[in-house]
Amino acid sequence: MIQAFAFYLFAAIVIASGVMTIASRNPVHSVLWLILAFFNAAGLMLILGAEFIAMLLVIVYVGAVAVLFLFVVMMLDVDFAELRAGVARYWPLGFILALILLAEIVFAVAAWSAGGIRPGVSAAPVDGAMPNIQALGTVLYTRYLYIFEGAGLVLLVAMIGAIVLTHRVRSDVRPQRVSDQVRRRPEDAVVNMQPGVGEGMKL
Repeated sequence: MIQAFAFYLFAAIVIASGVMTIASRNPVHSVLWLILAFFNAAGLMLILGAEFIAMLLVIVYVGAVAVLFLFVVMMLDVDFAELRAGVARYWPLGFILALILLAEIVFAVAAWSAGGIRPGVSAAPVDGAMPNIQALGTVLYTRYLYIFEGAGLVLLVAMIGAIVLTHRVRSDVRPQRVSDQVRRRPEDAVVNMQPGVGEGMKL
């Protein structure tokens, strides 16, 4: 009874948050509604027993992606009225995509009502007493070890590329010379001035 109540509560909040994410005029409010949707989706995953996916939703999506969206929206000076003015010409394409997504949802519900798909071979040869996080780790570090390491290598290369592009040599800025700062004497950095009454400071 409690699980059913929690499921319907989380599901209703997720649907309401998704609608408010789209309907909110303020982009900051849209991101906040999106964060609420992620939190409640994590609650649904906990009810299903997929605590690993729940932690991913909270740590990765809420802690990184959604907060990054929020910071970008708040820091960038974007004219959203001008952006909304050019959306009208894309309504036909958006309507077609909405119909396609609606057809996919109807097809998925019909396939779910027809009966779930039960694979004959388990993904991981483990017993039912093992937690799903441990079972997922067993599969990742045994069967899919090289693919997992390859994904990490791709992310490492992307991170190095972003750092190289960010720290490019620029001619319009003054570089910091640490050696000159270390060799500087206090008497060269501080100058005592005694200006007269009514006189300004002359540098």
